[in-house]
Amino acid sequence: MTKVKLYLIIIIFPCFIASLSCSQIRVEDQFQKVLEEGINRYNDRGVSAAVVFSDNKIWTGTSGISYDTVSIKPDMLFAIGSITKNFVAALTLKLAEEGILSIDDPLSGWLPDYPHIDNKITIHQLLNHTSGIYMFWENQEIWDELKKDRTKVWTPEEVLGYIKEPHFAPGGGWRYSNTNYLLLAMIIKKATGLSLSDAFRNYFWEPLGIENAFLSIEDTIPDNLAHVFGDNFNNDGSNIDLTYLPRASHESITYGSSGLFMTAEDLARWCHTLFEGKVLQQQSLDEMLQFIEFPPVSNMRAYGLGVLVYKRSDSHWKEAIGHSGGNIGTTTYMVYLPEYQTSIAVMVNAFPGSSAGFITKGLIKEIVREYK
Repeated sequence: MTKVKLYLIIIIFPCFIASLSCSQIRVEDQFQKVLEEGINRYNDRGVSAAVVFSDNKIWTGTSGISYDTVSIKPDMLFAIGSITKNFVAALTLKLAEEGILSIDDPLSGWLPDYPHIDNKITIHQLLNHTSGIYMFWENQEIWDELKKDRTKVWTPEEVLGYIKEPHFAPGGGWRYSNTNYLLLAMIIKKATGLSLSDAFRNYFWEPLGIENAFLSIEDTIPDNLAHVFGDNFNNDGSNIDLTYLPRASHESITYGSSGLFMTAEDLARWCHTLFEGKVLQQQSLDEMLQFIEFPPVSNMRAYGLGVLVYKRSDSHWKEAIGHSGGNIGTTTYMVYLPEYQTSIAVMVNAFPGSSAGFITKGLIKEIVREYK
């Protein structure tokens, strides 16, 4: 009997290991198929993606090209656009934990008065876009000036000169505005005495071991950039290589609301570390995840402090949170699935990059299928 039991264990155990191995291979193969299907369906050039599972294991994958015959590689940097807001929000909450500021502080406590900006607006209202402040991009004049000289480095004060009347009184509604995060970046600099890039480095990059994160304008961006493609804001349907387009004007205008460059792996790691409670104290994370709901706008249906709830387009998962972003020639998604404790980053070297949303949804579906 003992020999029979031993024989069965010897036979079954290798089969069990093989089954696990096959399962892991199967999901990774499916992930890769999702990447390839996405860029082929939408005729985008390339994608870099990463998934951090609940056990902290990481999958990274790429498909397509950076330019010519050069393939996308996992260590290539992409501009993450508005996902930068998530980092600014986390940093603001970190400073609040240290007593350097309070998210209930009014603007008057940190910044001088500016036309069309109510100085009673609180930091909290900037963070969750309930300030009512006009979005500078809505003013065509700033676009016209940007195109005249793309090498100019704008000051925040110059950008604020293009602000018009607010959309509503502070706290009277919800409206997404990059101006909110420009003001937050100004407050962070005032509160810490540091540049925004140095504050990121001191509070996040070094403590968390993030090696591939760089803030345009203030950091030197390494050469391992994925080439990026778009129409140069001409809206003429063209699709050209914008990698070496002078971008100082654009990057300085969007200071605080955009500007970070990262790899897919480091963005996914950040997402996982943040939402798994290893960056902020629980009270701060709870505040970050206090969402204001509204009729779906673009890909979001609710917004917290620098984090959005994605619009549901599939019944297979309960909730997906994070942030999305677009920049010159890039489209990026950062997603955390609370139900599965899994994080995703997807970066496409095109703007608009329709494949990015398709790929993100496809990866989520494969993750849900794997956990069932």
